[in-house]
Amino acid sequence: MLKSTPDLCDAYPDEVRVVDPMFINYGGRDRFGGQIVTIKCFEDNSLVRELVAEPGQGKVLVVDAGGSMRRACLGDMLAEKAVANGWEGILMYGCIRDVDEIAELDLGVQALGSHPMKTEKKGIGERDLAVSFAGVDFRPGEYLYADNNGVIVAGKALT
Repeated sequence: MLKSTPDLCDAYPDEVRVVDPMFINYGGRDRFGGQIVTIKCFEDNSLVRELVAEPGQGKVLVVDAGGSMRRACLGDMLAEKAVANGWEGILMYGCIRDVDEIAELDLGVQALGSHPMKTEKKGIGERDLAVSFAGVDFRPGEYLYADNNGVIVAGKALT
């Protein structure tokens, strides 16, 4: 089982970057972690749909949705697809919807909030690039750990 973020901070104080406390835990997993895969999009979850359809064992999807509070970039159908493909979790710098259904899934999900409106599908966005929000840079291949205490990022896997 993954160690808690406080335990990882205590064990690796010089190796972790702590994400500003703004995320709410919505997923069925209270604790999750894995190698970072990134998406940058704004009110268009086309790339989220693509990535959750790919194998995600040992990986966490970090979505820079521009902090939008006007549309939800993740709903129950995409979250179910993420579970089916083995993703550990999703960190959404934006909103999700279908929160009751997502809470029942074996998936870690943290987001800024919930919003009932879905996004438009225009195929706009980028993947596998460094993104920055909440005081931290998230780089593909680094590691993210999240629980009810907060979210941290490290350049290597922590045990």
